[in-house]
Amino acid sequence: MYNLIACAKQVLSLFPYWGPNVQKEVRTMVKYETIIVYSLAKGEEAAKEVAEKFKAMIEGAGTVESIDEWGKRRLAYPINDENDGYYVLYNYECNAEFPKELDRVVGITDGVLRSLIIKK
Repeated sequence: MYNLIACAKQVLSLFPYWGPNVQKEVRTMVKYETIIVYSLAKGEEAAKEVAEKFKAMIEGAGTVESIDEWGKRRLAYPINDENDGYYVLYNYECNAEFPKELDRVVGITDGVLRSLIIKK
């Protein structure tokens, strides 16, 4: 019995990811896609300023692959008595915790009508 336990300890020591010396998981970058619809109640320039704020926030947390400004478009249905919105699509790569924070900030920001964050 003792030989079996000693043999198992030797085998586990050969593989550092097994046994008591388990290394912490390495955080990898994940690709995300976010689309945000900004309100045009204060004008298109105000919507662009808020879009730049989120661009800077995303750049600070990871790497931006592309930003597509779709511009002013008609909404499928009125949101807060608005028929038009300013659409911006962000493609970026960041750690897995950032989208939750981004969603929180988007939710409390004035001038944002809708948002959607998707893991690619």
